[in-house]
Amino acid sequence: MPNAQNIDQLSRIKSDLEDCPAVWVVDYRGLTVKESQALRNAIREAGASMKVYKNTIMHIALTEAELPTLDDILEGPSAFIFSGSDVAASAKAVKNFAKGNENLVIKGGLMEGAAVSAAEVEAIASLPSREELMAQIAGAISGVARGLATTIDGVPRKVAQVMQALSDQKAA
Repeated sequence: MPNAQNIDQLSRIKSDLEDCPAVWVVDYRGLTVKESQALRNAIREAGASMKVYKNTIMHIALTEAELPTLDDILEGPSAFIFSGSDVAASAKAVKNFAKGNENLVIKGGLMEGAAVSAAEVEAIASLPSREELMAQIAGAISGVARGLATTIDGVPRKVAQVMQALSDQKAA
């Protein structure tokens, strides 16, 4: 018979999973309280949140949500990072913290309803952020527009130069 605390935790996990585009799973064994707080702050700055749930309850929540159950990575102590709208930013925060602290191990996670490995999480972390992508797109559009304007402006200029050359030729 499940107890009230586990039922409450299951409902919280379900609500966390509902509108979350990605969930990263990490092993946090060996982190001090200060390191854990620093990790939570870095994750919060990236627009994500870190929560520690029981693996069995997470397994039940994933099953009920019809998501991959992540049985291979839900072993040992696990913390779950629920990303915000910028998935790459939360992955970067986890990767950067793990780079500076060998006690944090990225196990893998879920993204858009599919299981991802630790290597895929690190690959996602290497993607540019949403703002950087928008800036790159804006720069590309601006470059195309500038080139088009130069080309369009060049046609009348060339016609005028040809007309001027013909005029100079006739006058001579």
